Amino acid sequence: MENFDYDLRSIQEARDLARCGEAASKAIAKYTDEQIDAILRSMAKAGEEHALCLGEMAAEETGFGVAMDKAYKNHAASTLLYDQIKGMKTTGILSEDTVTRTIEVAEPVGLIMGIVPSTNPTSTVFFKSMIAIKSGNAIVFSPHPSAAKCTLKATEVMRNAAIAAGAPEGIISCVTMPSMGSTNELMKCKEVSIIIATGGPGMVKAAYSAGKPAIGVGAGNSPAYIEKTADVKHAVRTIMASKTFDYGTICASEQSIICEESNHAEVVSELKSQGGYFMTKEETDKVCNLLFKNGHNMNAKFVGRSPQVIAAAAGIQIPEGTRVLIGKQEGVGEGYPLSYEKLTTVLGFYTVKDWEEACGLSIRLLQNGIGHTMSIHTQDRDKVIKFAAKPASRILVNTGGSQGGTGISTGLPIAFTLGCGTCGGSSVSENVSPKHLINIKTVAYGLKDCSTIVEDDNTFMWKNGNTKTSSSPADFVSSFDKKETTPAASCQSGCDDNEKLAALVKEIVLAMKGQ
Repeated sequence: MENFDYDLRSIQEARDLARCGEAASKAIAKYTDEQIDAILRSMAKAGEEHALCLGEMAAEETGFGVAMDKAYKNHAASTLLYDQIKGMKTTGILSEDTVTRTIEVAEPVGLIMGIVPSTNPTSTVFFKSMIAIKSGNAIVFSPHPSAAKCTLKATEVMRNAAIAAGAPEGIISCVTMPSMGSTNELMKCKEVSIIIATGGPGMVKAAYSAGKPAIGVGAGNSPAYIEKTADVKHAVRTIMASKTFDYGTICASEQSIICEESNHAEVVSELKSQGGYFMTKEETDKVCNLLFKNGHNMNAKFVGRSPQVIAAAAGIQIPEGTRVLIGKQEGVGEGYPLSYEKLTTVLGFYTVKDWEEACGLSIRLLQNGIGHTMSIHTQDRDKVIKFAAKPASRILVNTGGSQGGTGISTGLPIAFTLGCGTCGGSSVSENVSPKHLINIKTVAYGLKDCSTIVEDDNTFMWKNGNTKTSSSPADFVSSFDKKETTPAASCQSGCDDNEKLAALVKEIVLAMKGQ
């Protein structure tokens, strides 16, 4: 048998998986709510049983993060997610309005393509598999090459559990030979109905350029503002717990801390007491030279790494027990690298005069991760409302970015795909959930008699045949000609606008006359 090159075999595999997935999606679309729930329960149970081993496998394969934290993310994407969505209505009749006589009916989208990042390679598989099945769809995954083994294993866990509970073959699958060719093939093949892209900006952009519906998420750059009324001890404890969770690999994790002059000393003292190390200017420069390459792109070698690993590589000495490296910044943008996203245990630090200055700084920081997430620590509800106007889809209050943004510590939907809204280049601004993976059809009964709809409408002023108007189209044009000779026409901008409008009306009149 002829030997085919790797890229050709990977493309063929993608085509085969897509065809099987499409057949499975048509089969599961006919399942009842009870059948779907039985499959989900089986998947959640399997996810919980394999949460730790897959967390360890992901940490070992990628070198990112903390195995136990990854295990908890697997738990959140299986057990906690199931508890949250099990009662959600996603199939059949969703609602019926007896007044407007409309009925909303759910319809699965079909086969979903899931792009999986290396930072959350197993929890993302759990999450996307669960929401795909809940909404009556099939899903095929494209793994990141550096996390292919653990992603494939997570897929097997979900697939085997689903099929054991009655799901059709091909319901959940994953490319075993990842390549750009196989990813492009899945993105553009006719069998795939929608793409959920979680990954780097380039991959997300490619998903949106594939010529079909896509749900993508942008980069995060979440500032955490500790307002003067905040419980500083609680705020710092929360921020530290969030930033050290899986070593900062969740895109909603804090990237900068903002405090006020009035609480600066207390914030700094508390950060130091809880394991924050404030680097000198020289140390900050060394760390930044290590973290970033080609501008503001994060060096993958230091994503999700401990401060000890980063410090050793940068050649700086840090105290024992350091949990986070902190670098003071005086501005945002070029020349201030810590004002950009850092998916690791490093934070930027800013001090402002008051909440108004914090507002402006937050907006500038969010431009480098617009639409994603920011957090505020305060006891002042009025400040919360003011900050709700910031260009972020999640405004988190008195909680950590990692746990709060993903819905683990808040009432948000539990998700590992976080929409950034149109300002962030995303088609959704919410935490992605099963409701984003269904089409909603509306059955609408007639309420009015179409044959007498004009006569019966008392709000229509022309229904009695009164077609006489105050002026004809020709008179309307003439009025503009007269205005051109008046002193008021000396305003060039107004004159130009009048001329354009008059020319347009003349065209309409000539068209009406058949000229």
